[in-house]
Amino acid sequence: MSGETHTRLPSRTTTTNAPVAVPVPANMPPANTTAQAAAATATVSPSKYVKLNVGGALYYTTLDTLTKQDNMLRAMFSGRMEVLTDSEGWILIDRSGKHFGTILNYLRDGYVALPESRRDISELLQEAKYYLAQGLVELSEVALEKKKNEVDPICRVPVITSAREEHQLISNSNKPIVKLLYNRQNNKYSYTSNSDDNLLKNIELFDKLSLRFNGRVLFVKDIIGSNEEICCWTFYGDGHKVAEISCTSIVYATEKKQTKVEFPEARIYEETLNTLLYENRGGPDDELMQATCGSPRRAHHSSDDERDEREHRGPRKY
Repeated sequence: MSGETHTRLPSRTTTTNAPVAVPVPANMPPANTTAQAAAATATVSPSKYVKLNVGGALYYTTLDTLTKQDNMLRAMFSGRMEVLTDSEGWILIDRSGKHFGTILNYLRDGYVALPESRRDISELLQEAKYYLAQGLVELSEVALEKKKNEVDPICRVPVITSAREEHQLISNSNKPIVKLLYNRQNNKYSYTSNSDDNLLKNIELFDKLSLRFNGRVLFVKDIIGSNEEICCWTFYGDGHKVAEISCTSIVYATEKKQTKVEFPEARIYEETLNTLLYENRGGPDDELMQATCGSPRRAHHSSDDERDEREHRGPRKY
């Protein structure tokens, strides 16, 4: 009897790592294949890139980043939660994508620079709580506590200090831009009697417009500019100059030349409204287009042919 037991022991010890087949009841629903695929991929290749569609904002990242810390994203991509994909393979997450890039950077590095405004930090805090990113939750709460007694400005107006800075600001902005250049230090010629008043009116109108369209248009001041220009408005859309209004001219007095600064208020208002047509709002504002152009426009805001034609035509100058 003991000999028979002795001969069976080796066979059991050699099969301890073999998979064990577990019977599945016939009425059990099939497992979610997407979750299984994500778990298998996370096990085999953590450096594999994943396509994420977060509330319409698209992101590329690796499984290693998504599963680096203990949070809801790790649960999603380790097979513990169901994930949904569309027909093109984008994994869908039904949340706002505004701050998801900040969350990814925090997962990569363990720290991230927070937004400046209390509102943005509050929004980020809610997203961090949803994804169970506890470290980011604590960072956001500390930042909000420090900002309790601070006052957020209604709008921010960048002041350009160099041509390089201007180029970067215009090319990186996803909003239309209105720039006012003023340079009262140009004293090549004497000024007409109303020029100083008109220059102040241009600056005051710029301030009023920046408050009125704050959040929709980026307003920029240029106090460096060229030596020739004294007061000039420039309007940008889709990263290109679309119009320019020069408020300065040279007039000939009886004995000498003089610099004249004008205040073309109506044209400035018109071009500012025209820049709103370049807003990225998912489609044209038909009411605004009719008001600024005088007639209804086509449903498509700006086709490639129209953009090419506009760039070839160049900016409007006054």
